[in-house]
Amino acid sequence: MRWRSRHVVGPLLWACAAAYLGYHVVQGDRGLIAWLHLTKEVEQVTASLDLANGERARTERNVALLRPDGLDPDLLDERARVVLGLGHPRDLVIFGD
Repeated sequence: MRWRSRHVVGPLLWACAAAYLGYHVVQGDRGLIAWLHLTKEVEQVTASLDLANGERARTERNVALLRPDGLDPDLLDERARVVLGLGHPRDLVIFGD
């Protein structure tokens, strides 16, 4: 009986160690599932950053048009109408990007 138990205990310990390590490779804090969640979060943040960069570029373009050295009269007129609320009732104002 002792001889058989020696042959069973060794492989059983190795199997338990392999199961433990295998579980933590998949489910651990730095396992495959955590890696997949982080990858998805990075993709979402990258998409959000792209939207923010687009909005910033659009705003910088509009600000550049309002500077004194490159003043766009149409944009100035549009902003004045929006801020002051002035305009003829029959005016058709089309706001651009």
